Amino acid sequence: MGDKTANPYDMDGSSFDADRYLQKLLKECSLKQIMDTEAGIVRQTQTLHSDMQTLVYENYNKFISATDTIRKMKTDFKSMETEMNLLMANMNSITEFSERITDTLQETRTQLTRLSGKHQLLKKLQFLSSLPAKLKTLIEEENYQQAVQEYSHAQKVLQQYGQQPSFQGIQEDCIKILDELKDRLKGEFRQTGKSAQSLTEIGELLLQLGERPSTLAKEMLECASKRLHEQIVVLQDQTDRDMIEFIDLGIEGFLKDLTLVISSYNDMFLTKHLEQEVDDFEQAARVDLNAFVNCNVDEYLALVQDRAELEIGHGDSQIILRGLDRLHRRMTAMRTLCRSLDMSKSGIDIIVNAAQQLCQTHMRSLKDHFADSLSSVRLALVSANTTTPSGSSTSSTTQTGGGQGSASGSTTPGTAGLRELISNLYISTIEKVKGLMQDLLIFLQPEWSFNLKGDPKGIQCIEGIRENLLVAFLRHFCATVNGYGTVNSTAPPTLLLVLSKVCLEMDRAGVHSLTSLVDELYNLDAERSSSLVHESELCTEMRDSAQLLLDSYVRLQGLHLSQMLRKSVETRDWLNCLEPRSVRAVMKRVVEEISAIELVLGELYDSSVAPHGGSRTTASSDSSRKTHFSIAASKQSQFRSTWSTYTPQAQLDSSFVSNIHRLFSEKIEIFAPVEFSKVSIITGIIKICLKTLLECVRLRTFSRYGFQQIQVDAHYLQMNLWRFASDENLIHVLLDEILGSAVVRCLEPILMEPNAVEIICDRN
Repeated sequence: MGDKTANPYDMDGSSFDADRYLQKLLKECSLKQIMDTEAGIVRQTQTLHSDMQTLVYENYNKFISATDTIRKMKTDFKSMETEMNLLMANMNSITEFSERITDTLQETRTQLTRLSGKHQLLKKLQFLSSLPAKLKTLIEEENYQQAVQEYSHAQKVLQQYGQQPSFQGIQEDCIKILDELKDRLKGEFRQTGKSAQSLTEIGELLLQLGERPSTLAKEMLECASKRLHEQIVVLQDQTDRDMIEFIDLGIEGFLKDLTLVISSYNDMFLTKHLEQEVDDFEQAARVDLNAFVNCNVDEYLALVQDRAELEIGHGDSQIILRGLDRLHRRMTAMRTLCRSLDMSKSGIDIIVNAAQQLCQTHMRSLKDHFADSLSSVRLALVSANTTTPSGSSTSSTTQTGGGQGSASGSTTPGTAGLRELISNLYISTIEKVKGLMQDLLIFLQPEWSFNLKGDPKGIQCIEGIRENLLVAFLRHFCATVNGYGTVNSTAPPTLLLVLSKVCLEMDRAGVHSLTSLVDELYNLDAERSSSLVHESELCTEMRDSAQLLLDSYVRLQGLHLSQMLRKSVETRDWLNCLEPRSVRAVMKRVVEEISAIELVLGELYDSSVAPHGGSRTTASSDSSRKTHFSIAASKQSQFRSTWSTYTPQAQLDSSFVSNIHRLFSEKIEIFAPVEFSKVSIITGIIKICLKTLLECVRLRTFSRYGFQQIQVDAHYLQMNLWRFASDENLIHVLLDEILGSAVVRCLEPILMEPNAVEIICDRN
């Protein structure tokens, strides 16, 4: 900034030198530049002159305006000075006149004051003299409050001058009248049907008349209890109203009167000190009030709870909860207004009970729905059995599932029908549970004044919904289906198969779907909670039920086929048999039944879980699994049965051979639990059948041809059953034991030629 002001070539600076500036222009600029510079300086000079003229004009106008303003103010001040002088003169005159008036009225004021006092005294005397008559008139008009007020105004005067003869008669009359008023008020106080407001007003009057507070407090609570009980009786008759109207009647009637009694009782006996009572009166009065409130509130809430229990499950849950919400708001307001009270119950208890009641109703609904679904499944199975003609060809017989067995002409629905039954039962059960769990969310809506999640009882209620509805139903589900799997159950085998598949679906996805939904809806953490049943425990129970039902299915199907085999053995005369020419029909029937069962199971169970992928069409290449009778399968003489070379002349103890064979064979568990696969199920059925046949053979005695018939039947079973079993060696071992037992029980154990056995079996 200093450099700029010291510059001699800066026109705006204070050190500008015109000559030096001109010399610089002449040296450095051309003629045209010099002329342009001159023109620019001329324009700037003209602009500056114009701006200065404008400023001078504007300032001149402002100066003229200021001069006019000053002149006007000077004129106004002269006028104000004149008015102020006139006001001062008037004030002095007013002061002088006021002093004169005061001096003149001094004596008169003293006289007026004395006369006014005498007038007031005369009015009091007149009031006292007319007080008894006035009190009688007010009492006759039932204007008790005004009568008490009139006596209260005169009470101090009568107490002070009541000993004087002129006032003694008035006081005695007033006391008699007030005694009569007390008796009348007490009579009305004890009358039933009085509202809480009337009791409060009468109680206030009795206290003003000197009634003992302790006695009056007890009588007030007793009379209020009678009145509130009448309100309860009236509410009990309101059966035609919905829940909201019922709650509104209780709020406007019972709770309003109760609140008024509490407020009046507090005002009369608790908030003010009563000198005529002992020191512990307030504590005793508070205890009595708490007992009174709790007793009446319990009675009212019990009535509301009974009404809610009648409505839950039959009426609209939204309406019921809206009514209970209003009750909870009012009860909360009462607790806020009467914080000194110890109310043991509140509206949240009824709401929790309503939630539990609705939970029980939904539980009954779930049980009924599940029972109806089971009945529908059984009806569908029976309908399919009755509509499918019996005595059909072999191809149609393979569609049977072995319900009561072909022996009775019954059949089972196709696998597509079974899959539909399973899907319908599973989906309907899941959707029903989800729907009812969603319905119970109505208790957690944010619009309600109550918050179950913020109350310990509410949290237990929410957990109870999960445990008492979802978990309890799933366990009821397991217990119900387990009942069909008992030994004494008369359920058809196909029903057991359907229920077993449903239990597997519940274990695979259903339990997780339901528990995760409920935990998400109700914000529960079953993983970390010690009081909630874990999902894995329920899945285990479902899988155990599925296993029980599947084992029962295997047992029933095996026993059904075993019954046919047992009858076929017991009813035949094995000592008088002809030389075998064909396979017995019962063996064909057993194979057909097992084929039908395999067809049904193949559609319901994934055969890929089986070790051999379902039924096979070729025998195993392992020579250790070759049956002693599998000539057709092997076509090699080295695999012929060792029994084919056995004759009585072989001088070998057959029982010894049998025992040696059993010693080196694995123990076969006949009734062992089966796996959830087609091959394992059919293997279990076959084991039961062959074990039954073995035991029946051990109880019979065979001739030569009877023994050979058993040989033909065993070879036929080996030809047809090995492809159904998970381990074909198991079939071989059991058939070996059957034939070995037949040898032991045969009088002339001579085996038929293997080629002849093969021809007979192939022909059949």
